[in-house]
Amino acid sequence: MSEDTSLSIKRSITVRAVVTPLWKEDAERELSNAISSTDQQLAQLEQEGQQVVNDLRSQSANPLDPRVQDQVAQVQQQVAAKRAELEEQKRNLLQQQSQVRELEMEQIVEQGQIESFCDLKVGDSLVNKMQVAVLVRDGVVEAIEQS
Repeated sequence: MSEDTSLSIKRSITVRAVVTPLWKEDAERELSNAISSTDQQLAQLEQEGQQVVNDLRSQSANPLDPRVQDQVAQVQQQVAAKRAELEEQKRNLLQQQSQVRELEMEQIVEQGQIESFCDLKVGDSLVNKMQVAVLVRDGVVEAIEQS
């Protein structure tokens, strides 16, 4: 490769946000909505699980038949596994909500990752090209940080 040849590479860019009243309000609203959605999913899961169990029992000539009992047990086991998953998800959301409430104004927090492309040529520092972050305040880019 000659020295004037460049290569376009994909990189992840860290998005950092300055904590402001608007940012906190948005973050808490998103988390509250996610918690409500999880609660609705839990209620729907319980309702649908009970409906399937009732259907299995009502469709059988003998609800006490061991095969029917096995099917009911399988459904209940699947519902319990999904319930545990949703409850864990809700615990995580509640923990995040608590952490957001404890953040101080002007504190900088990592908000996620975005992808971008950059050109790389002979002599460039790969580490410097890969270590890029964007700092935003209320959705507006305040700085592009490159190490």
